[in-house]
Amino acid sequence: MSTQLFGREVQKGSAEMLILALLEERQRHGYEIARLIETRSGGAISFQVASLYPMLYRLEKRGLIVGRWVEKAGERRRRFYKLTAEGQEVLKSQRSFWNEFVEALDRVAHIKHA
Repeated sequence: MSTQLFGREVQKGSAEMLILALLEERQRHGYEIARLIETRSGGAISFQVASLYPMLYRLEKRGLIVGRWVEKAGERRRRFYKLTAEGQEVLKSQRSFWNEFVEALDRVAHIKHA
């Protein structure tokens, strides 16, 4: 399996948690979410708009986030999303899973920095 393919699979598995974590801080629109993920990951993780927005719609349909349209003078209309209480619980669970997973990887492959 190529590193690039493996990276895409890990990205797909962590995408929901990344989005929920950014929305935990404050409400954001899709472009801002994509930009922050790329910036904070140092470019290691990026999302195409074509894949990000369907994910936001699915999260909203599941009740983990809620979106609302905002119009500002001189700007185009944007949909801002915020985390729901149920989304907060899912984020907590996902953080726990990923923490356990990374610690298990470290026990086997010694991946954490000293």
